[in-house]
Amino acid sequence: MNMYLISDNRETLVGLRLAGIKGEIVYKKSEAQNALRRALDNKNIGIIIFTEKAAKLIKDEIIEIKLKRPYPLIVEIPDRHGSDKDNDYILNYVRNSVGIKV
Repeated sequence: MNMYLISDNRETLVGLRLAGIKGEIVYKKSEAQNALRRALDNKNIGIIIFTEKAAKLIKDEIIEIKLKRPYPLIVEIPDRHGSDKDNDYILNYVRNSVGIKV
């Protein structure tokens, strides 16, 4: 299984290419949608990695795929500027998903 990066910046793409991960840069919603479609059509890709900003472009599509398809795994990572999410992101995610206050 291969990994594939969909990024909004060149630095993340270059860094992950050094680790052997191919990918592409997107700046617009239509570019992100096309990149995701190509990655989903490639049966050799098991993990699709998005930078947070690229994932924001097509957030609804990503959520729909996560809910309807068990494969591939879609992961969001921060870029070199850090995360846009607050410090309690995972705690809030668990709280909202499970309904249990941790």
